[in-house]
Amino acid sequence: MQFHDKVVWITGASSGIGEALAYALSGQGARLVLSARRVDELERVRQQCANADTHLLLPLDLSNVDADAVTGQVYEQVGRIDALFHCGGVSQRSSVAETSMEIQRRIMEINYFGAVALTRAVLPAMIARKNGQLVVISSLSGKISTARRSAYAASKHALHGFFDALRAEVYNDGIRVTIVCPGYIKTNLSLNALTGDGAAHGQMDPTQATGMAPQALAKRILQAIERDEEEVLIGGKEVLAVYLKRFFPSLYSRMIRRTRIT
Repeated sequence: MQFHDKVVWITGASSGIGEALAYALSGQGARLVLSARRVDELERVRQQCANADTHLLLPLDLSNVDADAVTGQVYEQVGRIDALFHCGGVSQRSSVAETSMEIQRRIMEINYFGAVALTRAVLPAMIARKNGQLVVISSLSGKISTARRSAYAASKHALHGFFDALRAEVYNDGIRVTIVCPGYIKTNLSLNALTGDGAAHGQMDPTQATGMAPQALAKRILQAIERDEEEVLIGGKEVLAVYLKRFFPSLYSRMIRRTRIT
């Protein structure tokens, strides 16, 4: 029950991994700040959390967030932030050639710059208190890349570079950073993925349809935090691709060129 009586801010809390973490954390007795764009979905999640009336809804759009202002709202209404879970994000289903620069930048704004902005906003108070937990939901795409995921993979690789550096900077300030790299998880990620012109992909990937349940992933994430794991790869056989690329890069490259990627 490491989050009992802690204030935990979750972005991307209206669905998928963020929603599953909201239920798991509220079950541990955490007080939640739930953020996403859709207020109605945030309210649905809050009502299904333990101790629903204690949780704060704070709608925000990671592609255009005033991080200092929204963080100030949390401090005004809740008083502190013990942990920040970066779960908000968007995937991609388009080639480099067909993806406009507007969409390239939009994916980076949501997946990378939004997380960076909120982290910088909460950091001063965490450093002053000598305590804090940052949890970053990356992806196996933060370790490897496949066709039709260029901007998505770039944004996830960028998260690793930023938060690995930050971990080294704030470790002696009592702040811990956990990077989570999920594989195939049964969420709506592929349905909401952006195509080259910004339209939603609107199709469920077969690998996601049969992927790990978000509830099982949430449990594994909380275990990783309890064990003070700095980075954790979670999934099925797809996790092996990370090690294949590391130790047999030429074989990985040939394999991924031949793989049909939707």
